[in-house]
Amino acid sequence: MLSDEQLLRYSRQIMLPEVDINGQETWLNSTVLIVGLGGLGSPVAMYLAAAGIGQLVLVDGDEVDLSNLQRQIAHTTKRIGEPKVDSARKALSALNPEVRIKTLYETLDEQALFRLVATVDLVVDCSDNFATRFALNRACFAHKKPLVSGAAIRLEGQVAVYDPLQVDSPCYRCLYTEGDEESLTCSESGVLSPLVGIIGSVQALEALKVLASVGRTLAGRLLLLDASTMEWRDMKLRKDPACPVCSGHQDQHS
Repeated sequence: MLSDEQLLRYSRQIMLPEVDINGQETWLNSTVLIVGLGGLGSPVAMYLAAAGIGQLVLVDGDEVDLSNLQRQIAHTTKRIGEPKVDSARKALSALNPEVRIKTLYETLDEQALFRLVATVDLVVDCSDNFATRFALNRACFAHKKPLVSGAAIRLEGQVAVYDPLQVDSPCYRCLYTEGDEESLTCSESGVLSPLVGIIGSVQALEALKVLASVGRTLAGRLLLLDASTMEWRDMKLRKDPACPVCSGHQDQHS
């Protein structure tokens, strides 16, 4: 049962017939894991906290740096040097003190990620390296947890939803082959500040849609943005019948 304060705080969402009280209660009872509290993770965390996700689990092993502040809006100049998860927790608690926040100030290995994914309802991948992305994908499909994946660099961004609860949904491994990917980071290639805000906001929106079954999600689709021309492309993704992750032959982890 929502309190009067919750009814007021979330009133603009509850007014939507696609959401209503049931959708809001679903979000309040959900736990979402956000891996990476940088350019993408900042808007993801802030919008999910504002929308009323009951518990957020924040994972990041880095500290706030001056060069982060051009785009990582959960952090401030005064919090330079602090762990990003602690800085983000302060921002989120100020925005919505009702949200329960668990922080892990470390870079988790695959086994730790595997165990952590089992404890949440949905994962938002805001990491900046392929090793973490592949590990999260394996864990999500092993535990049948939806994965919202985003990436942004230079003037280009992309978002996809990989949902093992949908039989025909491909996974991240269907799209990228381990070892063949090009590893680029914002520190090496640059990124325009609002781009990560756009992509992170789409990730947050998709997470909310998946959890409350609102509309049509990006499962089975890859949304691509060319910010230089502000053009979006929507590509259909097909499941790879030989995929080692989602074809039924995934390795088991302890």
